[in-house]
Amino acid sequence: MADSFFDPHSKQPFVPQAPLADAPLPLIRKFIYGIGLETLVLMAIGSATRVMNAGLACPDWPLCYGTLVPTAQMNFQVFLEWFHRLTASSIGLVMIVLAATCWRYRRSLPGWLPISVTLSLGLVVLQGILGGLTVTQLLRFDIVTAHLATALLFFSSMVIIGSFLTPFQGTGVSGSLYIYGAVAAICIYLQSILGALVASRWAVHQCLDTALLCRVLHSHMISAVPASLSVLLLAYKAWKTPALHPLLRRLNQIALGLLTLQIGIGVSTLHLHLQVEWLTVSHQAIAAALFGTLIILSVIALRDRSQADAQLFAVSAHRPESSLPVQQG
Repeated sequence: MADSFFDPHSKQPFVPQAPLADAPLPLIRKFIYGIGLETLVLMAIGSATRVMNAGLACPDWPLCYGTLVPTAQMNFQVFLEWFHRLTASSIGLVMIVLAATCWRYRRSLPGWLPISVTLSLGLVVLQGILGGLTVTQLLRFDIVTAHLATALLFFSSMVIIGSFLTPFQGTGVSGSLYIYGAVAAICIYLQSILGALVASRWAVHQCLDTALLCRVLHSHMISAVPASLSVLLLAYKAWKTPALHPLLRRLNQIALGLLTLQIGIGVSTLHLHLQVEWLTVSHQAIAAALFGTLIILSVIALRDRSQADAQLFAVSAHRPESSLPVQQG
């Protein structure tokens, strides 16, 4: 059954037409989820590159030591930076193919899909520019932070598009749950940017060793409180909602589990002074996974609410006028 959404201008429910048989919508959906997963891996590789001090292992850009594959200079650090660029380039190429495919079949796809994919492609271009600037500007902390912030935005765009394209028939009881999910996702996003700022300025080492940049580190730690509370409030709201769709309950449980894991790893990472590299990389990767989970939950809850609103409108529109209450003058 197709989803129904309210047109913000006409206040009428809008039911998108089913795609034609020749439209590769299932394949497009798989590509989008695949790109989202690859972006999650890319962010983890980027975190490992920073932790291993490999951000400038390739001193030039876009090539590495003037070649596509720097076999003569290859070591672990060079491999990390080179592989990071290779993964990012593959995402860019796949996005170009995806955008071209969506425009090719635009007449048999949801009208918003080609535009959304094209805007996401623009984020990839911006991400590539920021990636080049991180090298040419010698890892300037504001550019490095913007680099991750843009990566998270692109990741969220893939997750949002994929969530809207996934077949779903809700129970219509989620109510305002999508608002709780959206607020939690925004809080986690801002917290992730603060974390990127801490990482790009090496604030943990600076604060623990020389008492410098402690304000940056403490801001990240303090902001973890409202971010965590927003996820807990979402979890409570979902728990208190009867007959909630099983998918929404499962996503809520995943978000709660990721939050618990993230807090534990964050405390361990700080206690160990960032000496365990895989913990530091996991800290950022889990934050991105939590961010993505909250976005999926928000979109699915919004679709559940929209379906309920559309059904209510359809019932009221087909109700005989004689059955409606008569207003007394």
